[in-house]
Amino acid sequence: MPWFDLSLEQLASHEATATEPADLDGWWARRLAEARSAAAPPVVTEYQAAAYGPLRVYDVEFSGDRGDRVRGWYLLPPGAAGEPLPLVVKFVGYGGGRGLPVEHALLPAAGYATFVMDVRGQGGRWTVGATGDPAAGPGAGPELSTVMTRGLARPEDYYYARLFTDAVRAVETAAGLDLADRSRIAVSGASQGGALALATAALLGEVVAVCHADVPFLCDIARAVTLAPEPPYTEIAEFLANHTGLVDTAMDTLRYVDCALLARRITADCLLSAGLMDPVCPPSTVFAAYNAIRSRKQIAVSQFGTHVVPAAHTERQLAHLADRLASS
Repeated sequence: MPWFDLSLEQLASHEATATEPADLDGWWARRLAEARSAAAPPVVTEYQAAAYGPLRVYDVEFSGDRGDRVRGWYLLPPGAAGEPLPLVVKFVGYGGGRGLPVEHALLPAAGYATFVMDVRGQGGRWTVGATGDPAAGPGAGPELSTVMTRGLARPEDYYYARLFTDAVRAVETAAGLDLADRSRIAVSGASQGGALALATAALLGEVVAVCHADVPFLCDIARAVTLAPEPPYTEIAEFLANHTGLVDTAMDTLRYVDCALLARRITADCLLSAGLMDPVCPPSTVFAAYNAIRSRKQIAVSQFGTHVVPAAHTERQLAHLADRLASS
């Protein structure tokens, strides 16, 4: 993939293509209040203690959007006891699920309590899932799914409104678990997971201290669906090519989950990344969100990067977490 998007100079000032809905804050406040009122207590079960030894692993079931039950993993570092630990809530990329605990051992090894949210109705492509999307029908479970157009005709029904709400509830649930320090919370993810990190940082404000969002999805969506040559944005373009009467309605729905429009609410210390050859989340869409963030922020730009996060950036993130979440 060649450089196909804006120049670095243009990226530095690029803003979201769409305008923010007038009722965006009120709409999300009502949505989250509904989820909180429908919530039941989480169920936490120890997982394969013999296999993981001193690494403590728990299978968690919690209430997400509209009370729907969502699964997650909670991992504690070996020897964790007594003093609360900084907490990192991890979100997963498109098509994946929470996977297995062994896939998430790095952050606990570095001393962080780690919560990994499963993704409703996904988990059939590259990591396994355990949570269905009730909107998909009775008995729904993890799927090899394409969800970009599920419920697209109304913001209230849209898949990503449900998933963003799940993500907020995941942070709130994780913050109440054993040994989690509520004053030192980070959110982290790549692609779809990066969108969920940005969304939770925006919707929870000062609850989130650090936000890591790599090559984030669902930013400047109105531009992305006309520019990205590879899925999953192409799902929307293909759908609207046939359902021409839904174009305006769909684009209005997408404004409610556009992280470039939500981003100005973020107060967390942010570290983002972008690849200038990314065909999935074009760099201009990432910069639309980054430029809207008003809090302390950095962005790592890979001139030849695609939709993959370089290993060196993971080390940068660990250093960033250690600096920002150090105990006072």
